[in-house]
Amino acid sequence: MEPMVQLMDVRKEYGETAALAGVTLDIQAGQAVAVMGPSGSGKSTLLNMIAGLDRPTSGTVVVRGEDITAMGEAELARYRRRRIGMVFQFFNLLDDLPVLENVMLAAQLLGTSRKQAQSRALELLDELGIADRRNAYPVVLSGGERQRVGVARALMNRPALLLADEPTGALDSRAGEQVMDLLLDLNQIGQTLLIVTHDERLATRVADRVVAFEDGRVAAEVTR
Repeated sequence: MEPMVQLMDVRKEYGETAALAGVTLDIQAGQAVAVMGPSGSGKSTLLNMIAGLDRPTSGTVVVRGEDITAMGEAELARYRRRRIGMVFQFFNLLDDLPVLENVMLAAQLLGTSRKQAQSRALELLDELGIADRRNAYPVVLSGGERQRVGVARALMNRPALLLADEPTGALDSRAGEQVMDLLLDLNQIGQTLLIVTHDERLATRVADRVVAFEDGRVAAEVTR
């Protein structure tokens, strides 16, 4: 079966520095993969390559059979909106919009009608246990609530792949545990996850495969 994601000999150079030094990696549909390693090892660069936010210096990135390295900027923008959901360490919510509008926005950018976007957003907020916060603004939410809103927004367009960059990094331990449980539940119903994290508890609880990065390369891999 064709992998969901294939990186083939991907290099990313910034001047004299190689952030990725020839990475070859496959991710199968339905897997939960955690990428770990010290700061500067290439983890976030890897995520940016798969999200189409950055382009490799050489090598190929294929997602669901599409070579995203060959796409133009407009195609990449569509790819990100349709195929990828992203969850960030510091949530990246729009402070001047209430929760419901923050979540709906991802679908409306694709041209989904307001009515359909609202229906999907309310369904997700209900599933994530924060429907009662739909009219609240991000500034009054706890860190755990904000991250749930971030996850709802990332899931709005039913992405093939959910990318999470340090999703528990800005949370206290209790909120972090809740987000871990949420990611685990999503994976158990079939969502493919790629998580960049320093949090060993998150990798242990959620991932069925842990990839260790060092100096822009895959240094080790453990599959459970």
